Amino acid sequence: MTPPRKLHIKSYGCQMNVYDAQRMVDTLAPEGFVETASAEDADLVILNTCHIREKASEKVYSELGRLRVAKDEAARGGRAMQIAVAGCVAQAEGEEIVRRAPVVDVVVGPQSYHHLPKLLKRAGNEGRAIETEFPAADKFGFLAQPKPDAIRARGISAFVTVQEGCDKFCTFCVVPYTRGSEVSRPVAKIVDDVKRLADNGVRELTLIGQNVNAYHGEGPDGKTWPLGRLLEHLATIPGIARLRYSTSHPRDVDDSLIAAHRDLGALMPFVHLPVQSGSDRILAAMNRKHTADDYRRVIDRFRTARQDIAFSSDFIVGFPGESEQDFLATLALVTQIGYAAAYSFKYSARPGTPAADMQETVSPAEMDQRLERLQELIDSQQSAFNKAAIGSTVDVLFERPARKDGQIVGRTAFLQPAHVMASPDIIGQILPVRIDSLERYSFLGELATPRDGREPALSQAIGA
Repeated sequence: MTPPRKLHIKSYGCQMNVYDAQRMVDTLAPEGFVETASAEDADLVILNTCHIREKASEKVYSELGRLRVAKDEAARGGRAMQIAVAGCVAQAEGEEIVRRAPVVDVVVGPQSYHHLPKLLKRAGNEGRAIETEFPAADKFGFLAQPKPDAIRARGISAFVTVQEGCDKFCTFCVVPYTRGSEVSRPVAKIVDDVKRLADNGVRELTLIGQNVNAYHGEGPDGKTWPLGRLLEHLATIPGIARLRYSTSHPRDVDDSLIAAHRDLGALMPFVHLPVQSGSDRILAAMNRKHTADDYRRVIDRFRTARQDIAFSSDFIVGFPGESEQDFLATLALVTQIGYAAAYSFKYSARPGTPAADMQETVSPAEMDQRLERLQELIDSQQSAFNKAAIGSTVDVLFERPARKDGQIVGRTAFLQPAHVMASPDIIGQILPVRIDSLERYSFLGELATPRDGREPALSQAIGA
């Protein structure tokens, strides 16, 4: 028998890349590849790249420099190692990657990774293969499905892509150029994926897309379904206890999504809704197509539908032309909304985006100072939100053993980690936990008696 070939994937950036990495593993499994945690002993290394964060490309080239040493060492030992660059940096800089890093065998964009087997063969025969086009055919129809063992090994939570691409063209963002225009998968295809996951122990789903609430897939009735209706349908699938979605745009929050948060117990009351700035002037320069008041009204609609809902967001500081007054408007928005968590970043130009040509830049020192002020406010809000749970009893979906012997860790409805001393038998169950203390961002607690005094239902266990 031919021994399996070892595959190592390193993913950068967003949740979509985590999902894409898993699908690459599934696609290459029929070719005899199995995952390894070490790049040095791999036969194939894939860098699954992201172009959103600062200096993303340079991080990739730095990693390729280290891989060149590993590839040379493998060759001296008589073993061939192939290196592939996938994802958004590959899409944006295909030919440049080959020029700067001849060690790379395959460059493949995010819409073409279902072609990896043939690209690897072409590279083996011709020395190199590049594919960064946007193919007309839907890649999801060609991807190998994950085997049951692979699903179970990945745990009780899973991502499912329902939408890709973005039509918003924010001036700072490369996504429309690297992921293409908005495309939504048909409901039936998503349901097939979800049923397969549920049949193999998945209890929590996060529906993902670059602009997930722009979802407009074809339903089984032939009509276009919005995200809210899709969530309503998925909530009926046996075994799925929790539903989430990410990432959303304020302009695409429709009545069906608000109603889903009002009506669906499985839909978690935690929404990631990026705003980027609290200044209308900067929002216009970013081409966000909404104002700060528009955003506040969307938040109010969610809160009217469900009182316990909480929010996270994304913020950019130091966007070209941002004044102190603009930044103070952002601080005012954060203070008014009150976030359970948020992510803040210094602006960094992306080649090819309109913002990269804007001349009125903010100094690095001013960016640093503003980021520190914003993050201090966000941290204080997150700390207050977490501390408010101490002494209460909350439902936790248990995921895996923790680092400390005898502890099992799960997550609350708001994605807060919670640790208890318990048997691994509780993995896959949703159980009430009395929160005793907070260590940084994680809760410590004890299993509480179920609220109705009964033992947890068997239907809450994996595979039930």
